[in-house]
Amino acid sequence: MTKLIKNGTVVSATGRHAAEVLVDGTTIVALLQPGSDTALAAESGAEEIIDATGKYVIPGGIDSHTHMELPFGGTAASDTFETGSRAAAWGGTTTIIDFAVQTYGQNVRDSLEAWFAKAEGECAVDYGFHMILGDINEASLKEMDTLVGEGISSFKLFMAYPGVFYSDDGQILRAMQVAANNGSLISMHAENGIAIDVLAEQAASRGDTGPVFHGLSRPSLLEGEATFRAIQLALVAGAPVYFVHLSSSEALEAVAAAKDKGHNVFAETCPQYLYLNLEDHLGAPGFAGAGYVCSAPLRTKHHSHQTDLWKGLRTNDLSIVATDHCPFCMKDQKDLGVDDFRAIPNGIGGVEHRMDLIYQGVVMGEMTLERWVETCSTTPARMFGIYPQKGVIAPGSDADIVLYDPQATSTISVETHHMNMDYSAYEGIEIAGKVDTVMSKGKVIISDNAYHGRKGDGSYLKRGLSTYLH
Repeated sequence: MTKLIKNGTVVSATGRHAAEVLVDGTTIVALLQPGSDTALAAESGAEEIIDATGKYVIPGGIDSHTHMELPFGGTAASDTFETGSRAAAWGGTTTIIDFAVQTYGQNVRDSLEAWFAKAEGECAVDYGFHMILGDINEASLKEMDTLVGEGISSFKLFMAYPGVFYSDDGQILRAMQVAANNGSLISMHAENGIAIDVLAEQAASRGDTGPVFHGLSRPSLLEGEATFRAIQLALVAGAPVYFVHLSSSEALEAVAAAKDKGHNVFAETCPQYLYLNLEDHLGAPGFAGAGYVCSAPLRTKHHSHQTDLWKGLRTNDLSIVATDHCPFCMKDQKDLGVDDFRAIPNGIGGVEHRMDLIYQGVVMGEMTLERWVETCSTTPARMFGIYPQKGVIAPGSDADIVLYDPQATSTISVETHHMNMDYSAYEGIEIAGKVDTVMSKGKVIISDNAYHGRKGDGSYLKRGLSTYLH
């Protein structure tokens, strides 16, 4: 079926202009000048006209950091690939890149196959995988080369969680050396896990077991230290490095200094670090703060962390906004740690709200419309090897298109969200703007406040190499 989106303002990473978007089947085939002969001809021949008057027409969002069904601390993330990808669609995200997980002692190939089994036939939108390497050895290093050829071109390592995911400096260096040779991208969880475990144990021994001590035992200095150290290892190996969920001024300073020297160093942040804080949320009365336990943790409001992160998004020291979507319910999941913050499952759900929350940065004057599209769609596509199939409205690209209404308003609430969670970390936040229509590969899956898709609409994406490396 051919569709014509007319009367809207097309927004890209480089500008905005009035244009009509012609879609044929799953693909964008043309951008047409409104009122031109070709536009009029397209309108007369289109089988469906979609009126975008007063709306922004943007490429579908790409959330490059999600954890559907992730096992953690004796439970698992509460969103399945079906429920989580459907919630993503409601929020204007038409591609997710999730993490297949190899933990210590597991085989990489077996671990990856388990994640394919979870996702296949379940996703409402297209999906890809990064590979978490929780056990660096000769076999897993060899698999890195194999997986790059199979479309998994990024590998996540952890400087935190000793005994589960943790890699020491020698293991990290070896993985980075492999990445330097095969062109893949190392994604890094940068916190000094060895020191954090000492602080957490000391807090618990004092009887400081509430959720706020999760954050207090993971100080921003230890994120900054680990970030700096990982950059030095990457420089020794000659490899690129990408920092996930960067939360602090100290870590951002290390990234910015490396970028200023022209190194292949990149970073993302997440909405929780832009809007939530340690005192008001993680330190909420009683056990309510458990709903805000994530790693890296929320940072103190008595510092410039949030101001610096918004600035980093403007200056491109922060390249991407992802969510680290890893939801857990309060009942029967977060409350596993009611007596000890160390047992609270780490994660916040947000895949549905990313586009809205970062659009508020446009409303507040923190970034431009173009930068919103760039950080939420175009750069993730380029960083992770799916551009120009994704991340841009252009002839030949997939027809992943969102109509966003800047005049509409909404309020985030557990009562109305579509994630499989019994609370919302963003409860009560009023949003200026609203996702109006979502098209995934030419199929309208969200319109008129209704979901028209189904599980299995999404396909696996075999990714290429990052286009940012030099």
